[in-house]
Amino acid sequence: MQKAYNFAIFYFILFSILLLISNSILFASKIGFTTEGVLTYYLGNEALFIAPKTPGGILKIILPHIFAFGLFVMVTVHFLLFTHKKRTKELRLLTSALFILSFLEIFTPFALINGFESLAFLKIFSFFFFEIVILYTLFILFKSILYD
Repeated sequence: MQKAYNFAIFYFILFSILLLISNSILFASKIGFTTEGVLTYYLGNEALFIAPKTPGGILKIILPHIFAFGLFVMVTVHFLLFTHKKRTKELRLLTSALFILSFLEIFTPFALINGFESLAFLKIFSFFFFEIVILYTLFILFKSILYD
Protein backbone atom coordinates (compact mmCIF):
# COMPACT_ATOMS: atom_id res chain seq x y z
CA MET A 1 0.00 0.00 0.00
CA GLN A 2 2.76 2.45 0.96
CA LYS A 3 4.66 1.74 -2.27
CA ALA A 4 1.59 2.45 -4.41
CA TYR A 5 1.05 5.68 -2.50
CA ASN A 6 4.66 6.71 -3.16
CA PHE A 7 4.26 6.04 -6.89
CA ALA A 8 1.10 8.12 -6.98
CA ILE A 9 2.83 10.99 -5.19
CA PHE A 10 5.87 10.74 -7.47
CA TYR A 11 3.75 10.94 -10.62
CA PHE A 12 1.73 13.81 -9.15
CA ILE A 13 4.99 15.67 -8.44
CA LEU A 14 6.34 14.96 -11.92
CA PHE A 15 3.23 16.20 -13.71
CA SER A 16 2.95 19.16 -11.35
CA ILE A 17 6.47 20.25 -12.26
CA LEU A 18 5.61 19.91 -15.95
CA LEU A 19 2.51 22.03 -15.30
CA LEU A 20 4.58 24.71 -13.56
CA ILE A 21 7.06 24.78 -16.45
CA SER A 22 4.30 25.12 -19.02
CA ASN A 23 2.66 27.84 -16.89
CA SER A 24 5.89 29.80 -16.86
CA ILE A 25 6.39 29.44 -20.60
CA LEU A 26 2.83 30.52 -21.35
CA PHE A 27 2.98 33.45 -18.94
CA ALA A 28 6.27 34.61 -20.45
CA SER A 29 5.06 34.31 -24.04
CA LYS A 30 1.56 35.77 -23.59
CA ILE A 31 2.03 38.37 -20.86
CA GLY A 32 5.71 38.73 -20.00
CA PHE A 33 7.38 39.37 -16.69
CA THR A 34 7.20 43.17 -16.72
CA THR A 35 4.49 45.48 -15.47
CA GLU A 36 4.33 46.99 -18.97
CA GLY A 37 3.67 43.54 -20.42
CA VAL A 38 0.91 42.89 -17.89
CA LEU A 39 -0.71 46.25 -18.62
CA THR A 40 -0.46 45.74 -22.37
CA TYR A 41 -1.99 42.29 -22.13
CA TYR A 42 -4.99 43.40 -20.06
CA LEU A 43 -5.46 47.03 -21.09
CA GLY A 44 -4.47 46.63 -24.72
CA ASN A 45 -2.27 48.77 -26.92
CA GLU A 46 -3.63 50.58 -29.98
CA ALA A 47 -0.19 50.97 -31.53
CA LEU A 48 0.34 47.19 -31.40
CA PHE A 49 -3.29 46.41 -32.33
CA ILE A 50 -3.90 44.60 -29.04
CA ALA A 51 -7.49 44.87 -27.88
CA PRO A 52 -8.13 45.42 -24.17
CA LYS A 53 -9.60 42.56 -22.17
CA THR A 54 -13.23 42.90 -21.15
CA PRO A 55 -14.76 41.71 -17.87
CA GLY A 56 -16.58 38.98 -19.80
CA GLY A 57 -13.37 37.90 -21.51
CA ILE A 58 -11.52 37.71 -18.23
CA LEU A 59 -14.40 35.80 -16.66
CA LYS A 60 -14.21 33.22 -19.46
CA ILE A 61 -10.53 32.75 -18.66
CA ILE A 62 -10.75 32.61 -14.88
CA LEU A 63 -13.80 30.37 -14.45
CA PRO A 64 -11.95 27.16 -15.37
CA HIS A 65 -8.89 28.41 -13.50
CA ILE A 66 -10.87 28.79 -10.27
CA PHE A 67 -11.73 25.10 -10.36
CA ALA A 68 -8.27 24.00 -11.54
CA PHE A 69 -6.36 26.07 -8.97
CA GLY A 70 -8.70 24.98 -6.18
CA LEU A 71 -8.41 21.31 -7.08
CA PHE A 72 -4.65 21.47 -7.55
CA VAL A 73 -4.08 23.26 -4.23
CA MET A 74 -6.50 20.93 -2.42
CA VAL A 75 -4.77 17.79 -3.71
CA THR A 76 -1.30 19.18 -2.99
CA VAL A 77 -2.19 20.20 0.57
CA HIS A 78 -4.08 16.92 1.09
CA PHE A 79 -0.90 14.99 0.27
CA LEU A 80 0.97 17.10 2.84
CA LEU A 81 -1.28 15.64 5.52
CA PHE A 82 0.57 12.34 5.06
CA THR A 83 3.97 13.91 5.75
CA HIS A 84 5.71 15.01 8.92
CA LYS A 85 4.20 18.52 8.33
CA LYS A 86 0.82 17.28 9.54
CA ARG A 87 -0.68 19.63 12.15
CA THR A 88 2.20 22.08 12.03
CA LYS A 89 2.25 25.83 11.79
CA GLU A 90 4.15 25.48 8.50
CA LEU A 91 1.29 23.50 6.94
CA ARG A 92 -1.21 26.18 7.97
CA LEU A 93 1.10 28.86 6.58
CA LEU A 94 1.56 26.99 3.28
CA THR A 95 -2.18 26.44 2.95
CA SER A 96 -2.92 30.10 3.61
CA ALA A 97 -0.18 31.27 1.25
CA LEU A 98 -1.42 29.01 -1.55
CA PHE A 99 -4.98 30.23 -1.12
CA ILE A 100 -4.04 33.92 -1.01
CA LEU A 101 -1.58 33.72 -3.89
CA SER A 102 -3.96 31.75 -6.13
CA PHE A 103 -6.74 34.23 -5.30
CA LEU A 104 -4.52 37.17 -6.25
CA GLU A 105 -3.29 35.40 -9.39
CA ILE A 106 -6.84 34.79 -10.57
CA PHE A 107 -8.56 38.05 -9.60
CA THR A 108 -5.86 40.71 -10.17
CA PRO A 109 -6.92 41.19 -13.83
CA PHE A 110 -10.28 42.57 -12.68
CA ALA A 111 -8.49 45.23 -10.65
CA LEU A 112 -6.28 46.09 -13.63
CA ILE A 113 -9.12 46.63 -16.09
CA ASN A 114 -11.01 48.68 -13.51
CA GLY A 115 -8.32 51.32 -13.22
CA PHE A 116 -5.96 49.95 -10.59
CA GLU A 117 -3.01 49.87 -12.97
CA SER A 118 -0.55 50.21 -10.11
CA LEU A 119 -1.41 46.60 -9.16
CA ALA A 120 0.26 45.17 -12.28
CA PHE A 121 3.23 44.20 -10.12
CA LEU A 122 0.82 42.17 -7.96
CA LYS A 123 -0.01 39.94 -10.94
CA ILE A 124 3.68 39.17 -11.44
CA PHE A 125 4.33 38.83 -7.69
CA SER A 126 1.41 36.43 -7.18
CA PHE A 127 2.44 34.35 -10.19
CA PHE A 128 6.07 33.97 -9.08
CA PHE A 129 5.34 33.30 -5.43
CA PHE A 130 2.52 30.88 -6.21
CA GLU A 131 4.98 28.91 -8.34
CA ILE A 132 7.66 29.08 -5.63
CA VAL A 133 5.31 27.96 -2.85
CA ILE A 134 4.02 25.10 -5.01
CA LEU A 135 7.61 24.04 -5.79
CA TYR A 136 8.47 24.13 -2.09
CA THR A 137 5.38 22.05 -1.31
CA LEU A 138 6.31 19.54 -4.01
CA PHE A 139 9.82 19.39 -2.57
CA ILE A 140 8.37 18.51 0.84
CA LEU A 141 6.27 15.77 -0.78
CA PHE A 142 9.27 14.42 -2.69
CA LYS A 143 11.36 14.37 0.48
CA SER A 144 8.60 12.53 2.29
CA ILE A 145 8.44 9.71 -0.27
CA LEU A 146 12.21 9.32 -0.10
CA TYR A 147 12.75 9.46 3.65
CA ASP A 148 9.46 8.84 5.48
